[in-house]
Amino acid sequence: MANIDGYACLTAGRITGPGKMLLILGTSYVHKVLHSDEMPIPGICGVVEDGILPGFYGYEAGQCGVGDHFAWFIENNVPYKYYEEAKNHGMDIYAYMRQKASQLKAGESGLVALDWWNGNRSVLVDADLSGLMVGMTLRTKPEEIYRALIEATAFGTKTIIDNFKTSGIPITEIVAAGGIAKKDPLIMQILSDVTNMPISVVHTSYASALGSAIYASVAAGSELGGYDDVYEAIGNMGKVDDFVYKPNPENAKTYTKLYEEYKLLHDYFGRGGNDVMKRLKNIAKEINC
Repeated sequence: MANIDGYACLTAGRITGPGKMLLILGTSYVHKVLHSDEMPIPGICGVVEDGILPGFYGYEAGQCGVGDHFAWFIENNVPYKYYEEAKNHGMDIYAYMRQKASQLKAGESGLVALDWWNGNRSVLVDADLSGLMVGMTLRTKPEEIYRALIEATAFGTKTIIDNFKTSGIPITEIVAAGGIAKKDPLIMQILSDVTNMPISVVHTSYASALGSAIYASVAAGSELGGYDDVYEAIGNMGKVDDFVYKPNPENAKTYTKLYEEYKLLHDYFGRGGNDVMKRLKNIAKEINC
């Protein structure tokens, strides 16, 4: 039968049961976990019985603005001289910004952001929320803002993980797939530091295609050169890289403090403490009508 690309991606990462979360990193983030029971999880995008692997409920959550809000910042807020410097170093602007942001220490910028430039999918499920950056001064540099945006998306992922955990679904490890997972080590390391979890990366850049092939091999069966059991297929066809991102203890300690500030902002602006984001959008709509 037909299936969803993200569901297929999970099998490519050799996830065969609870405890591991698949994180697909691209213009948005998608989070998928397995559990043996159906449980009420607030703010998730869906749950389906046997939809990913037989015998498990597959749960999905998501962040709707990640890679695309990095692109928004690069395209609209990075000064021309940075483009010139990148060119002189033989680098594209993303690689140059990554290099500059990686030279900063966790917490050095004094910034914390909310990752809602495209609304919030999980766990607030509110498209009318918008982005926020706190702590900027006249000394704030573009690379500091860029890193704060990366950190904000990691805090958003941690919020989703904590939401699963408090609802009774354990997560102890992350398996990552998607374009960002293969090409941006800074984002991956910050994710590991913020979540305080090891992160493995699916070996292939085409994880959903590999996952589809895994399902297809089971549909074909051993008589046609495939497998009779999906778990056997995963064991033989799925693959993750040998390198694992591991949390830096010093960074993790700093990010624990920053995450507390993120949560205060998250709940204040996202759970009705101050609906200024929605009021501003309404004012803009009235003017633009």
